[in-house]
Amino acid sequence: MRNAPLGPPLKWAGGKRWLMPHLAPIWASHRRRRLVEPFCGGLAVALGLDPRRALLADTNPHLINFYTWLQRGLATTLPMRNDEALFYRHRTRFNALARSGRAETAEAAALFYFLNRTCYNGLCRFNRAGEFNVPFGRYARIRYTRDFSAYRAALSRWTFCVSDIDAVGFSRNDFVYADPPYDVQFTQYSRGGFTWDDQVRTAERLARHPGPVVLSNQATPRIRTLYRRLGFTLRYLNAPRMISCIGRRVPAREVLAAKNL
Repeated sequence: MRNAPLGPPLKWAGGKRWLMPHLAPIWASHRRRRLVEPFCGGLAVALGLDPRRALLADTNPHLINFYTWLQRGLATTLPMRNDEALFYRHRTRFNALARSGRAETAEAAALFYFLNRTCYNGLCRFNRAGEFNVPFGRYARIRYTRDFSAYRAALSRWTFCVSDIDAVGFSRNDFVYADPPYDVQFTQYSRGGFTWDDQVRTAERLARHPGPVVLSNQATPRIRTLYRRLGFTLRYLNAPRMISCIGRRVPAREVLAAKNL
């Protein structure tokens, strides 16, 4: 166990670092279990909980490639600066590597990191051709990391895989935390998107797991109805982001659904 948790290496829209004060007490009595995350995203939860064993999956192969290289102690000399022309050159190069079957290289991992740190709002979005298409961001200053060796020891204990939730290898005693793409209009997080049918399929798969499950999502009416129908206990939280509501800005409402704790 680390003395202090490592921060997430990526800028991640919808990251769950803010959720740790709510998740850590739940995890405390289960920490001997393996942590499984079928939507590992920006790694805020895994790094915050610091499990000895973890299976961390995602459908985004570029994300998993980046983490795989962190396990190897990624260090890069890639030119990185907050420059629009450089951003679009690197984006073109990244997409060219993906088209040519070289998306699993260290160069692709470094490019993915640079695009994530430099693009608009840290979004991760791909078009139907599988190309990263987020535009240049508008940041006054960006701090880049070139040496990721601090992550090597922590991530070396964990297994990463590119997988849909139906193919993730759950064991009956695993502690599962799932943060699927929110029930919102934007769904093109990875090639193929994430539909309402995927939301239902995810919730039903997790409801069948005999071990402890915690699930987070935006608290839309149909999400609340779905989770209640499947026997989850619901708790509501105000997320640290604001949404427009009848001309005023209010905290986003999220649901934390639990089962078998």
